[in-house]
Amino acid sequence: MEKKDIEELRSKVACAAVLENEGWKIDLKESTRRALKYRSGADIIIVIHEGRGWFDPLSPAKGDVFDLAEHLGASGFPEACDRVAALVGFVMTAPVWTRAPKPAATASIVSRWARRRPPRHGSATWNYLAEQRGIPDTIIAAAVAQGRLREGPQGSMWAAHDDVAGHIIGWEERGPHWRAFATAGTKELFRFGPTGAARICITEAAIDAMSLAAIEFQRSHTLYVSTGGGWSPATEQAIRSLAERANVRLVAATDNNRQGDVYAERIRRIAGETGIECTRSRPQAVDWNEDLRGLLAGTVHGLLAANQ
Repeated sequence: MEKKDIEELRSKVACAAVLENEGWKIDLKESTRRALKYRSGADIIIVIHEGRGWFDPLSPAKGDVFDLAEHLGASGFPEACDRVAALVGFVMTAPVWTRAPKPAATASIVSRWARRRPPRHGSATWNYLAEQRGIPDTIIAAAVAQGRLREGPQGSMWAAHDDVAGHIIGWEERGPHWRAFATAGTKELFRFGPTGAARICITEAAIDAMSLAAIEFQRSHTLYVSTGGGWSPATEQAIRSLAERANVRLVAATDNNRQGDVYAERIRRIAGETGIECTRSRPQAVDWNEDLRGLLAGTVHGLLAANQ
């Protein structure tokens, strides 16, 4: 990742977003506008410099958002960059003294999305999804028909996140050399499939949602969704709204790693609180796109998803 991309990520993702995504809670009684105290059990992190810095009052640890990602478990700087990049667009819980956030579905987001055309067979974006990611033409065509995809710059894909009313509020950006989220956009859920489906598979990326749909031959009763790699209050509320519908069940189809397990446990908790069934569907590799490409190469057998 180039230096300018690192600086852009540093400016877009606050330390508080990393903490909230890992399940840390703000201690409002002991926080101020300039120093937000976050707790996780007995551990404490203080966020300073308007969200750009942090320190651990119980140790010498301190730094920027990338240092924080490593402090919380990222293995080295490249993984820290990936974790931070996944949180672009993450909407944090606002402390009581901050002003109310402006409406998510801004004219800028809507108009920028509208200016981009859907991927076409043979276009750079279509080829990226089909050739580099192994997603079948039928799945790409179905996602295009549902208005889920747009062509981004340099052959990248834009995958829409919308709110419960169906308004575009942001998009995941993925390409051969870029991974980000829409500037000024908001993460909630990427949704692919029938909105009234009884089975809801929750993944961490739009490409994983489409990959799992391909592995399962896009089951007609399933809605495949993506959190975009983050877990904001808006994302949790969206999943909870889906779980509160009649006769639904959730599938925690998150990645096969520590973060995926954390998200799966949150999904299980929502299911338990709403009284519905929840199962865990774990890819054999790290994520569903790796499984899909392995399946196409003949190296993946007996996928767990086939039994869900």
